[in-house]
Amino acid sequence: MLLKRGLFVGLLASLLAGCNTIVMNPAGDIASQQADLIVLATVLMLIIIVPVIFLTIFFAWKYRQANNAEYDPEWDHSTKLELVIWGAPLLIIIVLGLVTWVSTHKLDPYRPLDRIAPGKPLAADHKPLVVQAVALDWKWLFIYPEQGIATVNELVTPVDVPVRFKISASTVMNAFYVPPLAGMIYAMPGMETTLNAVINQPGEWKGFSANYSGAGFSHMRFDYRGVSQAEFDQWVGQVKASFKVLDREQYVELEKPTIKHPAERYGTVEQNIFHAIVNRCVAEGTQCMDHQMMADSIRNGSRLSAEEISMLINEAMCTIAPNDDALPIVTSAK
Repeated sequence: MLLKRGLFVGLLASLLAGCNTIVMNPAGDIASQQADLIVLATVLMLIIIVPVIFLTIFFAWKYRQANNAEYDPEWDHSTKLELVIWGAPLLIIIVLGLVTWVSTHKLDPYRPLDRIAPGKPLAADHKPLVVQAVALDWKWLFIYPEQGIATVNELVTPVDVPVRFKISASTVMNAFYVPPLAGMIYAMPGMETTLNAVINQPGEWKGFSANYSGAGFSHMRFDYRGVSQAEFDQWVGQVKASFKVLDREQYVELEKPTIKHPAERYGTVEQNIFHAIVNRCVAEGTQCMDHQMMADSIRNGSRLSAEEISMLINEAMCTIAPNDDALPIVTSAK
């Protein structure tokens, strides 16, 4: 019997040895710090869990019927035992609270990176690579505004270069997650979330949506690669060679639900299309959310006429996004 159990445990261990524990062995500094937090929290909790399991087994064995162990039915209190029972968990909670407070601020996804790895600080004036990610049904769109390119289900970033993801969605809430890179963050329609991260070693991985969003959810995956700066520049050149253009009309087609959508590349991207996606005004003639909210705010707090309000909004939008032909201009504020 013991031999069979031993063989079963050995077989199970050998099978688990083949698992890719990418969450606990990531390739990015942010994900690595998060993995360290998991280990620390687990160790702290085991300080209580292990003794409790041991004592449960020990008392069950000691006070079994056949042992006739000494038992004092009048015993009801021990100050020393109470201090241990309540003191140890309290200290662990205090330590976990301090760790949570510090790490919550340090690993805030909106917080710009101050290092790319332990012992490798970043200059205060460093410029991160900006990638705009949009969760569609059921695929991922990545826009590189500085490079003027876009891809579908393909994400490439250079090694040791800070990346600032600006994330949104087209229809329903999703969750952007690349396990070796950083933690999960939600993508929501009409909103923009931010994730700062860095990859520290080259490789190929899978990213996906970690929030159920419908029939094609299980296939909502994309290829992610960490490459050298030279390889990234070469890849950008290859994407630019594509004749496809991501404009408003093409985005409306791309937004339609598809399952197992193949990777695509767009060599040209319409200016500020991500702004229109976030504000849900890609379709021609649609009022942008930020325009409407500004109009409502001005109208509720002033006695200006509709024409004066429209003029103020248009001037504000030109200040926010100058030379932006892609943004619709407000013509009335009723």
